[in-house]
Amino acid sequence: MTAPAYSRVCASAAEALAGIEDGSTVLVGGFGMAGMPVALVDALIEQGATDLTIVSNNAGNGDTGLAALLAAGRVRKVVCSYPRQHDSWVFDGLYRAGKVELELVPQGTLAERLRAAGAGIGAFFTPTGAGTPLTEGAETRELDGRLQVLQYPLPGDVALIAAHRADEVGNLVYRKTARNFGPVMATAARTTVVQVSEVVPAGSLDPEAIVTPGIYVDRIVVTGERAARGEQ
Repeated sequence: MTAPAYSRVCASAAEALAGIEDGSTVLVGGFGMAGMPVALVDALIEQGATDLTIVSNNAGNGDTGLAALLAAGRVRKVVCSYPRQHDSWVFDGLYRAGKVELELVPQGTLAERLRAAGAGIGAFFTPTGAGTPLTEGAETRELDGRLQVLQYPLPGDVALIAAHRADEVGNLVYRKTARNFGPVMATAARTTVVQVSEVVPAGSLDPEAIVTPGIYVDRIVVTGERAARGEQ
């Protein structure tokens, strides 16, 4: 049975990632391994794009997912909130050796910069990090008696995210905490690729449960339930 002409479903992860270029900025969903699109990251390693800027909450866990992409030498820069934790040895080793750059962004600011990119907002002020080395050199203003720092949107060339279920036109339903950065990243990239546990016919999903509308989704690949949840 062939997919309808309007379907965004790809036959494989390799097909879904076709065309990603060297030097791309890639937004990768997940909070640790929760919602991490592991199958798509593995396919990106196979695809071969290099000199990438990766935007994600973490800088990789253990030896899988983002850590494997880093270990393969494909990443030039990481933009994230939590680059170091007990199992972030791959990033830690590369950073100490000067083989990868880091832009550290507070978690709420990271989410808002992504949201701003999707909403077409040119810039915004936030008190987070104002007056600290983290925002040294940035434009600041005092607003309502608080020092605030100017932040800019964080768009991506590609977003790789995981959802629980999709319909054929790309409407997405997430599973519990695996939702995390997926919705804002889907809006912030020129091309959004999603791995899911299953695809259902258009019109099958409860409209009240849809979090990401299909207008933000370009390609879908079915990877199986465990992979879609970002589980090891």
